[in-house]
Amino acid sequence: MSVTLGEEIMLLSLDDASGVAKERQSAGWAVAGGIVLELVLAGRVSVDGERLTVTDASPTGTALLDERLGLIHAWASAKRRPPKVTDWLTKDHGKAVGATIDSLRARGLVSEEQRKVLGLFPVRRFPEADGATERELRGRLAAVVLERAAPDDRTAGLVALIHAAKLHRLAFPDLAGKEVSPRMAEIADGQWAGESVRTAIRTMQAAMVAVTVATTVTVIATPRVIVTGVLR
Repeated sequence: MSVTLGEEIMLLSLDDASGVAKERQSAGWAVAGGIVLELVLAGRVSVDGERLTVTDASPTGTALLDERLGLIHAWASAKRRPPKVTDWLTKDHGKAVGATIDSLRARGLVSEEQRKVLGLFPVRRFPEADGATERELRGRLAAVVLERAAPDDRTAGLVALIHAAKLHRLAFPDLAGKEVSPRMAEIADGQWAGESVRTAIRTMQAAMVAVTVATTVTVIATPRVIVTGVLR
């Protein structure tokens, strides 16, 4: 299989030179959402309303997807009823980022550098190793968003995830959000797509909006207490 939706979002997030992930939290939600949407398009997972069901646990042949599929299957099987998509995204978005970066490394698309901040704290960075895939990705996004070419299912899903997570600047760093947002919303609406694909894209987009809004509210509402002059 070609590079997955989650990997494409991670490529957009990772700075080519420094290897630092930009807009990491929002990108993490989109990466996890991209993996689920990929599994929906592969016929392994279905979304009914806001709930997630594994319909076929057989491998896809892509290690990143198969690992997440196994985890979703085990997690969902322990529930009395199909769990919510948002619950899975909340549970997995952090780990999904690490798994996706490991997959990009295995493909030779990014390399790994280990450094120490202030000589003490180890950090890992993932600069670009092979830029051909990201160039093709950005060209495809430009074609459907800026040049208004008709998107295929996967590209439409990618655009919907980027739009829902408000990652417009990762995809189009030289353009203001208002310049690309209307076309991205049009693509995400998916009127050109079949009913099953349109439903999957809309469900994932709604889930992305829900988790990002909930995260923002939680951060704003978290109380801060000053103890001995230190803000905690």
